[in-house]
Amino acid sequence: MTFTEGIGLRRIDHVGIAVPDLDAALEWYTGVLGGRETHREVNEAQGVIEAMVAWPDGREQVQLLAPLGPESTIAKFIDAKGPGLQQLAFTVEDVEAAAAALRVYGARVLYDQARPGTAGSKINFVHPKDTGGVLIELVEPA
Repeated sequence: MTFTEGIGLRRIDHVGIAVPDLDAALEWYTGVLGGRETHREVNEAQGVIEAMVAWPDGREQVQLLAPLGPESTIAKFIDAKGPGLQQLAFTVEDVEAAAAALRVYGARVLYDQARPGTAGSKINFVHPKDTGGVLIELVEPA
């Protein structure tokens, strides 16, 4: 069994981009780059309003994340690093099994239990210090 099989990675799910203004970002990604908004929701627990943008094949998407207030993680990210790439997300079969397998390899997983994500998914994150500087999101679709 390979490492990938052990954690159940299936594909890249989306790339998360921190933006200060969701509507302005959507103008760029849909107007200029030709994507289409496929989903939008407010995630109070994460402190964001988010929109998913897809292109014709519809598989991998861009997730635009704007802060709901100055205390949200995304607001703090933008304050520290500016707008831009915030995370790389992978679809997994089972987010709890993936997190457990990653812990065996010494990776720090941010939550003890998966949390609610976009469109009813279950999510967890792997600390960037264990992934070469990239926040990795694990997504088990609803």
